[in-house]
Amino acid sequence: MKLDLILRVGTKVLLPLLLLFALYVQFHGELGPGGGFQAGVIMTGAVILYAIIFGLNAAKRIAPQRLVEAMVPLGVLIFAGTGLAAMLLGGNFLDYSVLAADPPHGRELGIILVEAGVLVTVSGTMTAIFYAFSERGR
Repeated sequence: MKLDLILRVGTKVLLPLLLLFALYVQFHGELGPGGGFQAGVIMTGAVILYAIIFGLNAAKRIAPQRLVEAMVPLGVLIFAGTGLAAMLLGGNFLDYSVLAADPPHGRELGIILVEAGVLVTVSGTMTAIFYAFSERGR
């Protein structure tokens, strides 16, 4: 039982750091290795760690099944919406330069939005897959 206490406290210390690192990877992705996919997997890893230590029901209170299932199409809508917004502003699909008055700022905004869509979709999909596999034996 003493090991259980150490794992629970260690997880509570580690989880905020994991989420902070995921945000760093997300927002650093346009400048170096990383981006939405990697950040989504790191966030899902945090949910999986929480589920392993505190139980699946506790993880589902933090990341409910309905929210996880809604994240998958929401991320696709963010991604596609960024492209459609570019088209409505007179550019090509995913031509980010028209998203702001200054083309470099528009490209930066477009990349951030697209990567956010990828983060939401990947995190939702990976967490949904984890939930599906973990409930198989029940």
